[in-house]
Amino acid sequence: MTLDALLAPDAQLEKVASGFTWCEGPAWIPARGVLRFSDIPGNRVVEIAEADGAVVEVSTDAEFTNGRILAADGAVIECSHGRRAVQIDRGASDPEAPYAPEVLVDRFGQARLNSPNDVVEKSDGTIWFTDPAYGIKRPVEGHAGEEEYGDRYVFRFDPADGSLTPVVIDVEAPNGLAFSPDESVLYISDSSLSPADAEHPNPDRPRGHEIHAYDVVEGRHAKNGRTLVEVDPGLPDGFRVDADGNLWSSSESGIQVFTPDGEKLGEIPVPEKVANCCFGGADGRTLYICASTSIYRIRTTARDAVEARVEGAGAGR
Repeated sequence: MTLDALLAPDAQLEKVASGFTWCEGPAWIPARGVLRFSDIPGNRVVEIAEADGAVVEVSTDAEFTNGRILAADGAVIECSHGRRAVQIDRGASDPEAPYAPEVLVDRFGQARLNSPNDVVEKSDGTIWFTDPAYGIKRPVEGHAGEEEYGDRYVFRFDPADGSLTPVVIDVEAPNGLAFSPDESVLYISDSSLSPADAEHPNPDRPRGHEIHAYDVVEGRHAKNGRTLVEVDPGLPDGFRVDADGNLWSSSESGIQVFTPDGEKLGEIPVPEKVANCCFGGADGRTLYICASTSIYRIRTTARDAVEARVEGAGAGR
């Protein structure tokens, strides 16, 4: 397989909108045909309509939201640096509903979380998220604070019983995350090449820019961690996995695409540093890209693994 095979024959990178500070956390909301994303330093949540390109500020006091995902029921689950929480906007698919996120989880025992960064929903309804320290160490991304539980973990939250369990504790700055199509592998990006406390970094802590892979055992444990790829130039931030298991990763130079085995298929050059991406559009085959001050898109032949899995489960019922 080549990258060309994953792009539409007439694919051209298109700038959709610009004038933002640092775009992050994209999620496609199919019920309304809009892309929702964060402008983190601007403390805004913004939406762009695919039909007419209209740009709407959903919130101008967003508590520094970052990564988000469309839940199976049409709600949007998102990370809040400011609230130090994972939260849910249950009315996201309703055009008449206000933006009104509710906190799902904000503490690990008695300690507050650091600043949840990115999130995925597993097919069993559990919510897995990363918790680096960017939102409490960088004033433009949240509010100053301390690492109350003393490190930076990847957690599994079960809404059924309210339990919160660390599943990965050995990635220095866990950032983006995604499951393989069959949910047998969990991928996590490490962005510690850019430490949270950039002015006073701890020289004893690692500095990495890899995507790691973990086997998911019994549906709830992450085991056998290993480095899948090193992303260069820059570092991997947010990324997505398509229905064939390929990883579409952010980098300093564009979107880098890797096979499930870590072979690099190629790169989509983007003129600004890329933070994240997601599949969307009416047929789910448009890749939307959050790149510094702008939103870009390009047509592909791929679809998001989660969307394909949900549709497959529906067809089997």
